[in-house]
Amino acid sequence: MGLRSDGVVVGSMEEHEWDLLLGRIQAGRCTPFLGAGACEGLLPSGRQLAEEWARRHNYPLDDCHDLARVAQFLAVTVDSMHPKELLLNEFSKCSGLPDFSAPDEPHGVMARLSLPVYMTTNYDDFMYQALRYYRKEPEREMCRWNSYLQDVRSVFDSPFEATPKSPVVFHLHGHDKHHKAAESLVLTEDDYLDFLSNISKAQGNGVYRMLPPRIREAVAGASLLFVGYRLSDWSFRVLYRGLVTAMEPSLRRINVTVQLPPRLQAGDPSRQKSAMRYLEKYFGKSDVRVYWGTAREFSSELHSRCRKRGIL
Repeated sequence: MGLRSDGVVVGSMEEHEWDLLLGRIQAGRCTPFLGAGACEGLLPSGRQLAEEWARRHNYPLDDCHDLARVAQFLAVTVDSMHPKELLLNEFSKCSGLPDFSAPDEPHGVMARLSLPVYMTTNYDDFMYQALRYYRKEPEREMCRWNSYLQDVRSVFDSPFEATPKSPVVFHLHGHDKHHKAAESLVLTEDDYLDFLSNISKAQGNGVYRMLPPRIREAVAGASLLFVGYRLSDWSFRVLYRGLVTAMEPSLRRINVTVQLPPRLQAGDPSRQKSAMRYLEKYFGKSDVRVYWGTAREFSSELHSRCRKRGIL
């Protein structure tokens, strides 16, 4: 492990864990999950939006950094769709795209891999655009998590088959380019509760029943790679509990989560080490390995290792 100048630990996995992951990627049996950290610096962060909305709308509570709670306040005091329309308006102002050619840009690095399915809880279409940048022919799909989306046509209603040349980007929490964009977003506390409720109502393995068969196969039959999440994120905790821990232990493959480590407390480095040991133990129970660092730091190392192995 290394230490950045800002006091943050950056650490890789063991070599045999990298070998397993790279082998799965080479065999096409890896499914990336992209979270908000993959878009850092490209779109307004959840914290930035929450604090701006809280200031503008006189949010009365102390947790003005929590986007789901501030969005819930707006849904109650204005109407349910108002925070979603605000978010879509903010996204519409961000017309630029990431530099997909950069060796540390998460979407670009993932798009270069020969994989058939990409999962995301982000609302943007950066993963879709990255795949097109690398001359692939992707399709977008989303989770039908509420009744309003049940009649939306699925790409899987046609003979479409997800392949490395024609992959699918599956949005679990909606996306901003859909004609029912606002209705598709999981944003407020009520949205997350409804999402969780619908998972619990689903028969069998919960969230798996909310996914098309091809997506279920990509989740249950591959190593999962979570990039751009924090343990505290609602989106990650739902995914982790609903997908990873629901798997039968005998069928699990190595999974990887890229986590930002706790910052080094001045004069008390033991607190950081204790927190990291706790998180490693927490994830280790479900055969999940932790890479300590940002989405860009992980993407840079993944890119380098893939090139050395001849995957890229």
